Amino acid sequence: MAESTENNSHSNIELDADVCIIGGGLGGLSLSILLATSGHKVILVEKESYPFHRVCGEYISLESWNFLESLGVPLTAMSLPIISNLIVTSPSGTTIRQKLPLGGFGISRYTLDYTLAETANQKGVKIFENCKVTDTVFANGEFVVNAGKFNIRSRVCAGSFGKRSNLDIKWKRPFIAEKANKLNNYIGVKYHVKANLPEDTIALHNFENGYCGISRIENGKYCCCYLTTAENLKKNNNSIEEMERSVLFRNPRLKEIFSNMEKLYAEPLVISQVSFARKSVIHQHILMLGDAAGMIAPLCGNGMSMAMNAAKLSSGIIHDFLNGNISREIMEKMYTEQWEQRFAARLKTGRLIQSFFGKPFMTNIFVKTLKPFPRLINALIRTTHGDVF
Repeated sequence: MAESTENNSHSNIELDADVCIIGGGLGGLSLSILLATSGHKVILVEKESYPFHRVCGEYISLESWNFLESLGVPLTAMSLPIISNLIVTSPSGTTIRQKLPLGGFGISRYTLDYTLAETANQKGVKIFENCKVTDTVFANGEFVVNAGKFNIRSRVCAGSFGKRSNLDIKWKRPFIAEKANKLNNYIGVKYHVKANLPEDTIALHNFENGYCGISRIENGKYCCCYLTTAENLKKNNNSIEEMERSVLFRNPRLKEIFSNMEKLYAEPLVISQVSFARKSVIHQHILMLGDAAGMIAPLCGNGMSMAMNAAKLSSGIIHDFLNGNISREIMEKMYTEQWEQRFAARLKTGRLIQSFFGKPFMTNIFVKTLKPFPRLINALIRTTHGDVF
């Protein structure tokens, strides 16, 4: 499907593109398809090889359905589970059940990313897999992106490389230098499982210093993904199983689910040093999308939809720049302002909700307080989800 640096024996190969996209997640792949469809030459660099699993929840808000189908993803034909209900439990087991105003659907990143990569390839996007970007330089109105054996020259560069990358560290982005706190020192753990759970429900089960999301995906499987602090793991001898037994299982609902589900991975997928700190939307003239652009914690609604929404937003602005209709300065200003208009309130609400979660006492009180007020719960859900785009 795509080219790999491992299969190329040459060095210092110079490649030219209108746009170079660093990172082949949902934001990067969506942006590449949109720009290629508009007639631009696009190179996308991805450090992994498709298809592969990512540590994240796999519930996507229906706000993204039409957009994905417009890109060429045949969601309707894939018979995916439609999710219309929400369950939230506190660490003590207090439960809220609520209809989702818009709802969502379940699909694994393994399937969705691969489908988008195939579509991008068909549209003429040059994708380099197993390829890691080590540096970028902007000078004289163009970027030089160093990707191992390749130097990619482009007029525009976009970053869609997740919550923390080697580039963040190299660039010394401010959030990297922050001391460990409740927003920047998480670990993520993910399983695909077989379980006897409602097909139309996404559940968010809270425990001390963390929360676990469970929802249906394709082929009768469920995605079970949780975030917690690195400190929780450290206190349990750096053992995932020991941490689950001593921390997660204090929530009686989680104990019941974990005791009865069938894990389909030999080992869980784990990532560390996850940060949800605030970040800049533009860095060294690079337009950031998704988690590379800002704190998109799970309680902000749906980060995957936000990444794709940002791809649609940025594609039109980049297109105008490449066609000479606006300057680089205007492109960057427009993207920053429109990104803030579209996502700032959503992120603010997510941070507010997150501030109540993590500590058992506060979470129990928060859930108990909300339970008698379904309209308030509904309003919070609406604030953390966007409109169809």
